[in-house]
Amino acid sequence: MSDTIQSHEFDGKRVLVTGGTKGMGEAVVQKFVRSGGTVVTTARSAPSNANRDVHFIEADLSTAQGAARVVDEVLGRYGGIDVLVDNVGGSTAPSGGVLALGDDDWQKAFDQNLFGAVRLDRGFLPGMIERRNGVIVHISSIQRTLPLPEATMAYAAAKAALSNYSKALSKEVGPKGVRVVTVSPGYIETEAARGLVGRLAAQFGGDETAARQSLMDSLGGIPLGHPGRPEDVAELVVFLASDRAAFITGSEIVIDGGTVPTV
Repeated sequence: MSDTIQSHEFDGKRVLVTGGTKGMGEAVVQKFVRSGGTVVTTARSAPSNANRDVHFIEADLSTAQGAARVVDEVLGRYGGIDVLVDNVGGSTAPSGGVLALGDDDWQKAFDQNLFGAVRLDRGFLPGMIERRNGVIVHISSIQRTLPLPEATMAYAAAKAALSNYSKALSKEVGPKGVRVVTVSPGYIETEAARGLVGRLAAQFGGDETAARQSLMDSLGGIPLGHPGRPEDVAELVVFLASDRAAFITGSEIVIDGGTVPTV
C-alpha cells in the first residue's frame, strides 16, 4: 500500500530539477516522474536520450541570462513551481592549491554552485509565498566541511556558502509556508565518477578496485566501504520534498556512508 501511495504522492505537483540529464540529477528526475510529478529539468546541452515525460530547457544556470530563461519559460508554461531542486554544480578549477586559482576560477565556482540557486529561488519564491506552499532543496556537498585543498578549494567554499544561504533562507520563508532543506552528498558513483575511476586505473595499472579505494581514502575513508549511488540521493531528495517530511525545514542532511568524521 505504501508503495502505491508514494507512486502518486506528487500527482499535480510541478517539479523543477536543475542539472537533471545525468548523474544524481537524472536519478532525482526519474524518481519524481515515477512519483507522479510534472517534471522540468535543465542542462547546458540537450540529452541524447530525451525523456518524453520530462520538459527540458537548455540553459546555462551559471549565468544570469540562463537563470532568467528558465524562470520565464517555467512561469509561462506552468504558472509556477511546487518543488525546486537546485542540483546544478561542479568544479572546473585546476588542481594545485590556492596559488593555482585565479579570480576567474573563484568566480566560476560561485557562479556554478551558489548564484544559479539564488537566482532561481528568487524567481520562483514569490509564487510559493503567495500560495503559502512550496519546497526548495539545495544540493550542497560534504566538502563544505571537508574541503580538499589540492583540487576543490573554490568549489568547497561555494558549497559552504550555499549551505549557509540555505539556512538563512529557511528562517525567512518558513513562516510563509515554504520549506528549505539542504542535501550534502559524499562520494556518489555517478557516470563521471566512474570515468574518473577508469582514468585512475589506467594510470596506475588497470585495477579499478584499487583506484576506487584510493578515491575513498582521499576523503578519509567511507565506513560503509563503498560509494553511494545516484538513486540513494534521489530517494532522500524526493522524501524531503514530500509531505512525509512536512516538519523538516532548515536542516542539512548528509548522505555520505559515514565519511565525515565529526558530529
